[in-house]
Amino acid sequence: MIYQKRNGGYLISTDKRKLDFKIIHNFLINCYWSSGISMKLVRKAASNSVCFGVYHKKEQVGYARVITDFVRFGYLADVFIIEQYRGKGLSKWLMKTILSHPLLKNIHAWMLATKDAHGLYEKFGFKKIDEPKRYMRLKNFNNY
Repeated sequence: MIYQKRNGGYLISTDKRKLDFKIIHNFLINCYWSSGISMKLVRKAASNSVCFGVYHKKEQVGYARVITDFVRFGYLADVFIIEQYRGKGLSKWLMKTILSHPLLKNIHAWMLATKDAHGLYEKFGFKKIDEPKRYMRLKNFNNY
């Protein structure tokens, strides 16, 4: 199911055929959360996720992906808007679009990890974990 929203000259689409993996990889390879990730792993992650591309005209200017079972759990990952397009409300529109997607809007619990965008996500109801001692993680390696 391809889901799309338009706003002026901008488009958000879940059509994976539109994704510009050069732009996505170029951004992610330089991020604190995915520094050094290979193109192969970026493509593999996208193939196993619900992906949202943000486009201005035909150029990709943003991205996010959701890892989910469509019922109990959704993990929001790799969210970005390219720097020259920030300050236009695109990240807020992207979040609204993700959370209102027909297959995602009724997910029981969402999670994400961020170092510096708490303010954005709090606007959509995300909160710090109440009981962090209950949560665990397994990390298999340190870098890509």
